Amino acid sequence: MTDWTAGDLHIIDSEDEIHLSSHRPDGSVRPAITMWTVEVEGNVVVRSARQVNPWFTRALESGTGRIRIGSLEKDVSFELFEGDGVAIDAAYHDKYDRYGARTVGSVVGPDSHARTLRLTPTN
Repeated sequence: MTDWTAGDLHIIDSEDEIHLSSHRPDGSVRPAITMWTVEVEGNVVVRSARQVNPWFTRALESGTGRIRIGSLEKDVSFELFEGDGVAIDAAYHDKYDRYGARTVGSVVGPDSHARTLRLTPTN
């Protein structure tokens, strides 16, 4: 596994939406879903609005997938992230509050901390 480059993190910080796909058991890539992502202290994370969410379950089960965000496309691994949930909440607020409290509220707060995945580049 590798780390995110400064250029990668700049793209991730400057783009609102990420397109995320997980791998199927046969190795093929599922269709991408569009979601939000933030970077905190070099960690790139995504959150599910609900604990029981098909994309979240599939990403955890496969452990790998692919993302596209702006001009960046990477193979990644997915793992539950148990880092500073409050800092991640703040990053989501900073980046996305302009979309309204109800929308951002679905991915912040103590309940959302257990629905956080770290994305780590594998290529």
